[in-house]
Amino acid sequence: MDALGLLPDFGSFFATIAAFVVVLSIIVAVHEYGHYIVGRWSGIHADVFSVGFGPVLASRTDKRGTVWQFAAIPLGGYVKFAGDSGATSAKDDDAMSGLSDAERRRTMHGAPLWARAATVAAGPVFNFIFAFVVFAGLLVYEGIAVDEPVVGEITELPAAPFGLQQGDRILSVGGIETETLSDFLRASEELPAQAVLDYTVLRDGQQLQVTGPHPMPPLAGSVAMKSAARDAQMQPGDVITAIDGTEIATFAELREKVAASDGAALDLTVWRGGEELALTLVPRRTDLPLPEGGFETRYLIGLTSGAVFEYGTRTPGVLETASLAATQLWTITRTSVEGLYYMIVGQISTCNLSSPIGIAEASVAKASDGAVEFIWFLGVISVAIGFLNLFPIPPLDGGHLMFHAYEAVARRPASDQVVRVLMALGMALVLTLFLFALFNDLTC
Repeated sequence: MDALGLLPDFGSFFATIAAFVVVLSIIVAVHEYGHYIVGRWSGIHADVFSVGFGPVLASRTDKRGTVWQFAAIPLGGYVKFAGDSGATSAKDDDAMSGLSDAERRRTMHGAPLWARAATVAAGPVFNFIFAFVVFAGLLVYEGIAVDEPVVGEITELPAAPFGLQQGDRILSVGGIETETLSDFLRASEELPAQAVLDYTVLRDGQQLQVTGPHPMPPLAGSVAMKSAARDAQMQPGDVITAIDGTEIATFAELREKVAASDGAALDLTVWRGGEELALTLVPRRTDLPLPEGGFETRYLIGLTSGAVFEYGTRTPGVLETASLAATQLWTITRTSVEGLYYMIVGQISTCNLSSPIGIAEASVAKASDGAVEFIWFLGVISVAIGFLNLFPIPPLDGGHLMFHAYEAVARRPASDQVVRVLMALGMALVLTLFLFALFNDLTC
């Protein structure tokens, strides 16, 4: 049994809070550890490493004199370096005065520019590294599909039993040859919309004619967050057998019906483990990233198609794993940049911007989907946090890097008064964005 899947049983509110705290604590710890360890390597002493803000719940002091603590408000964290006045990394003039050159070198504000810049940049960089490790680990754990149409464990469907058996090598379906798994999946576009089709398979060295399901039945493989299907409590494995009283046999028919709805409510008949359920869903306008870049707006209910049987998998090699993980990391980053741009220019809805409430809801949704989905979500959020912190807005890391870039060009640091003004303006902007995202989560 999946322990994470038990979270919703404790009540939706407490499950949401618990999942959110777990996600945020892990991501914050990774981010702040990046600052801490690179600062330490650069000769900058850390006074405090805190996960959370406010009253301290537990703490210990290590042999280097750094206090490691958990605080009561789990909405972030910080590393307070020597010479900082607090969690915002502003300079403590009183603490800095009277220090020797050696003592000043151990502070954030007395260290060389390269050390300060590296320490600041390390937080977002560690978020990206963590996400890369998560994606790579999941690729190794789950494997990648072998491009050979060999039947694994067959999904339970309403038209069963079929003649297909586990271990069958599919030679053709509906008269279309299937040399590869890709051929088998592409065949769904040409095959008739029938729940049961004729298959030619190789079994124990013999070629047989058997029956099997359509390669792409109206089977729910996953249920998207913040979707009509999620709100209707649809589950992976559900099969939609009819829409508005009209029977369907393929996922393509489901997609066409939803696209043609123009947002009108759809009455679905859903088969789940031998029982029929009647559900009503209202498709939602959704902005979808395109593989070639940009976004497309369509009406969706939030389902992806499921596999009629488990595909054979193999463990990718080191270089292949690294390449696939890096591609996933780049895709998420690119989509984030494009999404922000298209929201600013008004081409997609600003409802795509979420506050911690939206992240909390997504956290518990992914926790209920299982450990693999939850861990993958951690990777996605880590990318988002790393990307967000690179914005050139004080007091974000990108804002501090902006000050360091100015210092490198001007050969002198920005004045304390300018820094304080820009920090105040940056805080106001960050708070405004937070409130706007919060408004989205409450109204969209």
